[in-house]
Amino acid sequence: MNKKSSILALLLIFGVALLSTSCSSKLKPLSQNNFNVTPSPLETVGKQIPVTINGTFPEKWFNKNATVTITPILKSANAEIAGTPYSYQGENISGNRITISQNRGGNFSMNSSFPYSPEMQSAELYLRFDGRIKNKRSNLPDLKVADGVIATSALADAGTTPPSVAPDGFQRIIQQAQEANIMFVIQQAELRQSELNKQDMNEWKRRVEEAFNDPKQNVNVEVSAYASPDGGLSLNEKLAAQREQNTSKYLESELNKRKINTDVYAHYTAQDWDGFRQLVSASNLQDKELILRVLEMYPDSETREREIKNISYVFEDLAGTILPQLRRSRIIANIEIIGKSDDEIMTAWKNNPKELTPEELLYASSLTNDESVKEKIYQYITANFTSDYRGWNNIGTMFYKRGDYAKAKQSFDRAAQVNPSAPEVNMNKALLAIMDNDLQAATELMGRSAGADGLEEGMGLLNLLQGNYNQAVGAYGQSKSNNAGLAQLLVKDYNKAKQTLETVDKPDAITAYLLAVIASRTNNFNDVVSNLRTAIGRDRSIATKALNDLEFAKYRTNQEFMSIVK
Repeated sequence: MNKKSSILALLLIFGVALLSTSCSSKLKPLSQNNFNVTPSPLETVGKQIPVTINGTFPEKWFNKNATVTITPILKSANAEIAGTPYSYQGENISGNRITISQNRGGNFSMNSSFPYSPEMQSAELYLRFDGRIKNKRSNLPDLKVADGVIATSALADAGTTPPSVAPDGFQRIIQQAQEANIMFVIQQAELRQSELNKQDMNEWKRRVEEAFNDPKQNVNVEVSAYASPDGGLSLNEKLAAQREQNTSKYLESELNKRKINTDVYAHYTAQDWDGFRQLVSASNLQDKELILRVLEMYPDSETREREIKNISYVFEDLAGTILPQLRRSRIIANIEIIGKSDDEIMTAWKNNPKELTPEELLYASSLTNDESVKEKIYQYITANFTSDYRGWNNIGTMFYKRGDYAKAKQSFDRAAQVNPSAPEVNMNKALLAIMDNDLQAATELMGRSAGADGLEEGMGLLNLLQGNYNQAVGAYGQSKSNNAGLAQLLVKDYNKAKQTLETVDKPDAITAYLLAVIASRTNNFNDVVSNLRTAIGRDRSIATKALNDLEFAKYRTNQEFMSIVK
């Protein structure tokens, strides 16, 4: 080869090398075919927009000296939100990024989530690339990979979830029992004066007389006479019967002296094995387990007595501690205290609320439909019974229903200071946490709300927002609310959802809107139109929402539909 040819060959080799270097110094834009988005279109879960993006780097695409960061971007007309970035690197790069082979390429997956707001309903999902080879940036444009957001689950509303009202403990009739015991000497039935003059007997007589003379109280008397389970069944039968007769005769005499005309019910138990078992179980006897085992093994009274007496050292303890307590007549005054009538309670509230107990005041709040009166009752309770959390909690529920969440929070916080474990307070604080999108705090608070009135609604809402739609349906049960119907809609039980929404007590614009969504999903255009008309009639802003909602995208070329939403 001559000199000229050699120079040309070298120039050709250099040019090829230069061209090769130039071509490999830039990364080529990827296409939509390299990506698969789930779900597509995007769909809210509660008030979040989760998305999974599966992608492929083609063979020969990823330069060995390249780094690429891909960031999902949700773009709306006026804003964009960045999701979680993922970074990848070529084989010659050291670092913690995911390494991609140049020859084989590679598959990858990205998970991200965006907070939902109404303007995101018509947003589009893009991928933003930051690709560099040896710190030299490649010009990679944003790539659109998904259209729009189905935001039906975001219609779940904490504001329509009833807060939990703490209950009153008012009882129209209160049952009381005044008791006293008359003790007897072993194998005797005579009443001793020392027993009849005891403090508990004097108090018993006083309380019976008080109850009988009060028109708001009813009283009757019960006598139960016993013998201890030693001494044989025949003897104890006679002994217990005589003790009952003597006690009843004495009580009738005492009641007559006081001109108390009331019923006396009397009966006796020959051998008080139940009382014996209870006293032994509660005792500190050394071998009480052995005695209790004998009672289980031998149902026959005589065998029980014989076996226990055979344990001589135990029986001595029983004779000194347990058996004397069973030789008695137990007298009980059963007293019914009849509370104020509804009219009496409301009259007292109007004229002299100091006459009312906290239970009666809380009950009074249930006797009126006037919200201003309810609020005044709760205010009175908070001012006069500061250690009762229910006044603070219940006035907080009124602020909550009015949409004054700042005052509701103050009231619930005050209730929590008084009783931090109150289930109603914890549930109501959970609802406020949901409004603040703090689902972790809401979950913890709901976990401390067992027994709260309306907890099912609160748990249904929480499960809705967490994307646990089947659990939400279970929590709502037979509830007839927008949120319950929404849960059934999201599990695609359209018939049940329709039945629920059609029986909502106070339907609003969202009630009709959800029915329109069900109609759209079941291809019932006439119901779409009629329900949207109703929804827009209740709230004009629904028209814009429906126009941008992908639930109705298939009707955007329909003239009748467009005439409704424009």
